[in-house]
Amino acid sequence: MNKFFGVFVALMLLCLNNNQSYSWGFYGHKRINKMAIFTLPEGMIGFYKKHIDYITEHAVDPDKRRYAVAGEGARHYIDIDHYGENAFDIVPKRWKDAVNKFTEDTLQAYGIVPWYIEKMVGRLTGAFKKENLDLILKYSADLGHYIADAHVPLHTTENYNGQLTNQYGIHAFWESRVPELKANDYDYFVGKAEYIDNVLDKAWFTVKQSHIAVDTVLKFEALLSSEFPPDRKYSYENRGNVLTKVYSDEYTNRYNNMLNGMVERRMRTAILTVGSYWYTAWVNAGQPNLNRLESKELSDSIKSAQMQEEILWKTGKLKSPNKGHED
Repeated sequence: MNKFFGVFVALMLLCLNNNQSYSWGFYGHKRINKMAIFTLPEGMIGFYKKHIDYITEHAVDPDKRRYAVAGEGARHYIDIDHYGENAFDIVPKRWKDAVNKFTEDTLQAYGIVPWYIEKMVGRLTGAFKKENLDLILKYSADLGHYIADAHVPLHTTENYNGQLTNQYGIHAFWESRVPELKANDYDYFVGKAEYIDNVLDKAWFTVKQSHIAVDTVLKFEALLSSEFPPDRKYSYENRGNVLTKVYSDEYTNRYNNMLNGMVERRMRTAILTVGSYWYTAWVNAGQPNLNRLESKELSDSIKSAQMQEEILWKTGKLKSPNKGHED
């Protein structure tokens, strides 16, 4: 069982159906992309507002794409602790240097999210230069997803789902159940997008800040779990016609209080960072006039490709297994 499938199983146990599963939950990814639009400056915000439905709905495409693209899973995380206690000093920041030191197979096996963020920014910059509507929207939505994933502590550790500490299911708990109950109270006004001088350094900074929180995420849940009997830790909720086992409201609220709002802070930071990366790509492309795209519509080819991805996701037909470690 690879990494993403393991997380998927846990999320399926806690969510209504697969439309709510994966990192941040589908709700979280959509909210992050949507709110990032409101950080953008004049020259961009009008264009992005016009396409707000696309940017929001397609925020979850990379998770669905696991069923169509081999190697997709590795783009969402990096198990930085695999490389040792001083991993951030040991792992070269530049992709070519890291490949030379560890081999590409090793990097793919333990995740490539900071490098893939850099790659996606380059693609988005190219799309802006060409004023290609299809690719601007596609890459904007996708880039937002990978950036959001990099803000999740459990996307930076081999113990990504608590499987090494008898805390199986914590992945979904932190990034899906907590936002599910608390997100309506979050403050989404995060300020204005800022230009990022070094795209790769920023991606590594994000990963490092996420990884710093891993011990807290795990330690507090273990402590809380030791205090709660199972009949109070879990509850059942009707989701449509399905009676679903979930972490109880009491347990979730206690955990959120112990974390002192960590989930909200990481989501807010993700929103601002997504907007800033979009803005950076646009600036690096020469700040093209997006009003020239006003009359354009998405091409039939991209609509067809997305429909095919949707079919593969819903039918669960995996083209090729993604690399990742075993549960």
